[in-house]
Amino acid sequence: MTRRRFYAPPSAFNSKLDSVSLSSEEAKHLREVLRLRVGDEVYVFNGAGQEFHCSIQESRRDSAELKIIAEIAPARPESALHLTLAVALLKGEKFDLVVQKATELGVSEVVPVVTKLADIRLRDESDAAKRVARWQRIAVEAAKQSGRAVVPAIVAPISFADLVRDDAKSESKRLMFSEREGKSLKEAKEFLGTATWITALVGSEGGWTNEELTTAQEAGWAIVTLGGRTLRAETAAIAVAVLLQHIAGDLI
Repeated sequence: MTRRRFYAPPSAFNSKLDSVSLSSEEAKHLREVLRLRVGDEVYVFNGAGQEFHCSIQESRRDSAELKIIAEIAPARPESALHLTLAVALLKGEKFDLVVQKATELGVSEVVPVVTKLADIRLRDESDAAKRVARWQRIAVEAAKQSGRAVVPAIVAPISFADLVRDDAKSESKRLMFSEREGKSLKEAKEFLGTATWITALVGSEGGWTNEELTTAQEAGWAIVTLGGRTLRAETAAIAVAVLLQHIAGDLI
């Protein structure tokens, strides 16, 4: 039987891990959409890799209290690959799609990147925060649907220069996908070796400037192309996640 799954952050669990509170949004879904009642059994994951078998103790209009019966294995195991997918900001619902599919495919982290030819420009910090909150909600729903107990981190937008020079990413294998001046992914497999930490950077519809390509190469990024066809940025981002999970993760 399909698990009726809900999300609650670690802070929603009590210290003894014997009860958990659902947010008003999750409680509304439990009560009004699924029509669940006190005593019904459900599953709750915390976004950090843990999942719990629970029973409903109280169900109100804007909250729900669940009793934890036992911690269980998540419905779907996590990939062996820790994949950070960095994507240039895209218009409209394109970035929403990338977040949703990247979550389903097992990506560990999504990084929105501000590039020279990015499709959109953020107005201010408030605009950025609203977008990140939206993307995080999309990631939660995608994790719920796909059986993951981990919700990938959606970080605040970062500039291209800060990303490519980030020392924290230097320990992972770093690939920059470009429509020109790169080697094939088949050739890049030797560069990847047996890596289990990979950062992949995918550009906007406008592509990369020569300056950005040079900056990335000087910082130790490998430039990779995806063949002869020109892909939309959102298509390329999803294809990259699939291909890298196939090479180093669990899509085999």
